[in-house]
Amino acid sequence: MGRNTRKRRTPLATKIVAGAAALAVGGGGLVWANFYASAHEDHGGHNRTRSAGAQVATIDCPDVGQKIRDVPDRARGEVDGELATMDSQITNAYQRLATTRRAQAGDSQFVQNSILGPLKDRRKAIIDRIQLEINRAGGKADDNLDELAGCQGRPADQQNGGGQNGGGQNGGGQNGDGQNGDGQNGDGQNGDDNGNGVAGPVADDFVDINDVQPNSRNSRNGLAANGDGGSTGTFATDCGVNENNLFNSDNLIAAPGVDNGAHHTHDYVGNQDNDAFSSDEDLANADTSCQNQGDKSTYYWPVLRLQDGTQEFDANDQGGGAEGNIGKILKPAQAELKFVGSQQGDVVAMPKFLRIITGDAKSFTNGDANANTSWSCSGFEDRQVTDKYPLCPEGSQVLRTTNFQSCWDGQNIDSANHRDHMAFVQEDGSCPEGFQAIPQLQVRLAYDIPTPTVENGQVQNPYAVDSFPEQLHKPITDHNDFINVMDEDLMNEVVDCINRGEDCQ
Repeated sequence: MGRNTRKRRTPLATKIVAGAAALAVGGGGLVWANFYASAHEDHGGHNRTRSAGAQVATIDCPDVGQKIRDVPDRARGEVDGELATMDSQITNAYQRLATTRRAQAGDSQFVQNSILGPLKDRRKAIIDRIQLEINRAGGKADDNLDELAGCQGRPADQQNGGGQNGGGQNGGGQNGDGQNGDGQNGDGQNGDDNGNGVAGPVADDFVDINDVQPNSRNSRNGLAANGDGGSTGTFATDCGVNENNLFNSDNLIAAPGVDNGAHHTHDYVGNQDNDAFSSDEDLANADTSCQNQGDKSTYYWPVLRLQDGTQEFDANDQGGGAEGNIGKILKPAQAELKFVGSQQGDVVAMPKFLRIITGDAKSFTNGDANANTSWSCSGFEDRQVTDKYPLCPEGSQVLRTTNFQSCWDGQNIDSANHRDHMAFVQEDGSCPEGFQAIPQLQVRLAYDIPTPTVENGQVQNPYAVDSFPEQLHKPITDHNDFINVMDEDLMNEVVDCINRGEDCQ
């Protein structure tokens, strides 16, 4: 497969992480050690209890980006860059956690003294800079941000996935963690890594779709915005399934100007000039994969991969194999993009270049407050899960459905934490006070994926969403991104169609 080859700069922090990750590269890709430490380790024919420090599965850091408010416009770029550096610091610390299992086994304070303590100091320095940048730009930085500097190590049985179906509570700690230990060499390559050296997904991340109760998913995030009493029309846009092989590990919304800001690879449909360095002018002048050439919007989501040993184009790259995202990239067989209306009345036009992020790429450590992807199987659409990958019967496709926030504050195309300018509808389908209804984007992706085999607490040939390394490929971390780049005439057509109650495309 191809990649986005646009020339771009690489921040120093990214280079540092790349150098650290390269230490573990071998055989065409990064071999991440198993982070699910067993309670005991076999040495010389006898067991000895391992130290508490060796049981740390991942690193959990407060999400500073979601806590920041009221950043002056002229400081937004600098603050986003600093937040991206903090993400790189976590990736670097997580990689050190992965490659120091022997040291952790011999020293119960190793993780705290050698990983978490230095990480806190580095994060404190970044927070200080963020506060300074906000104040210099005429804002008033939150003096309590320093409280977010410290991170903690989470044992395998204490992750914070928090999904509705229990997968986040066990976090993979039940199945196989104590059976295989950390590998023959103590470096963690034969435990819950499915034999491929990558931490996650694990058997507990999957569920047979037949075992999911119908209509049990919590729809607090307003999965269906339209209804009989409001604007009932729809507008579909066909933008393909990334036939042009546009991939990169950037995130123009959350980390503009930062190479590898996502630390995982995205599929892109629609706008063909989306990378971290794309300006609004670049987006407006770009080609589009959408059949309606008036739609230059960019729609993107983390790729799904089949962990089958395939060496993809990014097997040795940051965002790909160098950060634990390995295997064959699976393009959707079908990508349905549809805009719908409001239960309570008419919708208004989206402003051009409106940015929306839905879901949370860090839900495994942040908790599920912003989790918003629904997983299911074709033929079983009434059975939806957020924190599990479905095991679908033969002939059934894996479905990934995401319905975006549909209430806009009427003023801003983005916000400091990339969320506050948007909101979900309330229980009665109305928007919160101060917000107005816009067309709701609904994305439905269908995949032809061979069903993984789960036996004896292990999963063979699993599929998984690309993720930040420390998020362990959990399904609850799935997310979706959108930038509106429709021309004015098309956006007006979308609004008119929805408000008239028609189905258009």
